[in-house]
Amino acid sequence: PVHMIVAKAISLPYSLEEMAQTEGAKETEVRARVGGILMKRLYDEGSAVKKNQPLFQIDEAPYKIAYSQARVKLEQAVREEKRLKGLVAKQAVSQKEYDDSYSARLVAQEELNQAKLNLEWTTVRAPVEGVTGRATKSEGSLVTTGADSLLTSIYQNDPIWVRFGLSDSVLDATSGKKGDLTGIELILPNGKVYSEKGKINFLASTVDTVLGTRQLRAEFANPKGELLPGQFVRIRLIGPIRKNVFLVPQTAVVQTEKGYLLMIADKNNKV
Repeated sequence: PVHMIVAKAISLPYSLEEMAQTEGAKETEVRARVGGILMKRLYDEGSAVKKNQPLFQIDEAPYKIAYSQARVKLEQAVREEKRLKGLVAKQAVSQKEYDDSYSARLVAQEELNQAKLNLEWTTVRAPVEGVTGRATKSEGSLVTTGADSLLTSIYQNDPIWVRFGLSDSVLDATSGKKGDLTGIELILPNGKVYSEKGKINFLASTVDTVLGTRQLRAEFANPKGELLPGQFVRIRLIGPIRKNVFLVPQTAVVQTEKGYLLMIADKNNKV
């Protein structure tokens, strides 16, 4: 005895599932703009931070001294310019001496502005909002402004991106004449379908010569932070409607060296 079912023609969308991996929509590096001894880390690693939130404190003592020196230098330049301005009106000094004092005052002003910036940069702040990564430097370490200036990274997880690859033949089958998918779903590691719907925001213009696939990237809203960068998930692509399709149990389909095989019975119940 065998089990049989009656298959009826229906219409249903083309559906395909592929392995995929999540990644942050933006991964921003946090680097030091001035050098010095790292005094303190001001955030919890892996926590969410706001834009401009303080993350690290670099020793500000030498920069306070430099700022004070630049301010004194500017005050002196302002006094000198004011003194020569009165003398040049009386033709007691040359016009060049006054012009030089005017230029010196402008240079002193810019030096003060730079010293102020350097002092502000001793507090390293978050350039964007997101989730922080591991700190690459610990308290007491020497921070430089060169290639070794990286302190941490910030990942923006809302929206989150999902990267995967498809062959051209699959792309043609999944997309309609207009090349548009009718739906994109995300299947979580626990097998549940993610509540938010996605959209394609990138399609590579070249084919990977090793895998023979084109890279795609989908975008999903992640307001609750359920998805984290680096997760392995499944992406479900829903294509155009196909008519006169017969659905059968997968156990009824046998794969052979000649292809897929399906047993059917005629009106006389002969296989």
